Amino acid sequence: MCGLYDVLLFLHRHPATAKWYDRRDSVFIEFCVADSKDVKIIFDKTKCNFSCLGGTDNVKHENEIDLFEAIDENESKHKRTDRSVLCYLRKAQPGKAWPRLTKEKAKLSWLSVDFNNWKDWEDDSDEEMGNFEQFSDMMNNMGGEDDMPGLDDADDADSADSDDEKMPDLE
Repeated sequence: MCGLYDVLLFLHRHPATAKWYDRRDSVFIEFCVADSKDVKIIFDKTKCNFSCLGGTDNVKHENEIDLFEAIDENESKHKRTDRSVLCYLRKAQPGKAWPRLTKEKAKLSWLSVDFNNWKDWEDDSDEEMGNFEQFSDMMNNMGGEDDMPGLDDADDADSADSDDEKMPDLE
């Protein structure tokens, strides 16, 4: 009967698909659930619990994440949209990179890295995502412009690596 119990447990707990990215002082997690209702998010020092009803079928989604490092649960926030729920987790130790979201190295089928928003910030001390107002502004402009990293020298006409040079034919 253990097999039947496992199936029932799986059917009861359906994790939401999520993607995440790291910033200098925070971590963002986007739970991709359209038309979410009854959203409940509990931020704990080392955990994030997410649950909601989603879609026209009102599927119950639940995710429990043991976080890689501690967060400031009082400064962590979330915002619901029609397409997803975005969470802003304030790091307890700003400036420390998270190589993964979870404490364990296990690959979770429902979790992926959000490469559209990922930045290597460790060498960039000018950029800070500091506070919740910036997070709110970002949320209000979601789906807008993409950040293009490091194109400072793109229009340098004196560059030895000119795009005007003819490339050799491939054989």
